[in-house]
Amino acid sequence: MTATRSQIIASGTLVHLRAKQIEDAENDYAWRCDPELAAYDAARPLRASYKTFASTMREELNYPTTHRRTFAIDDIEGERHIGNVMYYGYDPRAGEAELGITIGERDFWSSGYGTDAVRTLVQYLFDEIGLSRVYLHTLSWNYRAQRCFERAGFQRVRDVQRGGHEFILMEIKPDNAPSE
Repeated sequence: MTATRSQIIASGTLVHLRAKQIEDAENDYAWRCDPELAAYDAARPLRASYKTFASTMREELNYPTTHRRTFAIDDIEGERHIGNVMYYGYDPRAGEAELGITIGERDFWSSGYGTDAVRTLVQYLFDEIGLSRVYLHTLSWNYRAQRCFERAGFQRVRDVQRGGHEFILMEIKPDNAPSE
């Protein structure tokens, strides 16, 4: 389903990042219920009903917070909603936030879409929000994600243990962001 697209906030070479809309709920719900995708997020698959999920999403869309924002990732060519990218833990005093990404549509894995989405969001965060550091935690066994983040300019900082999982903390600053 291709709905009327809301505001595009940034474009890369393969993707547009746009404001989320309630029409994204069906895809988001399927991705959050997927055991494989949940494992990549060090989480359990969502067990809530679709009705509850959609209601929560509607609330988040109607009453956004300043410390967290999620954008839909659409492929430029087909205008298909393929995943989501977000920043959270936004700290305006420190000028930093954490980044997270999910490419839910498997047809778009290992094809550069994740790297392009990450680069596009990072550039937006540096240019439009004025951040001086973006960081993330990736599972130590998720080598595909680590390569994606390294291609986008992130550097490894250290190993981190959280919630019984081993992560790699990575970061990027404006001076080591790759140029297009």
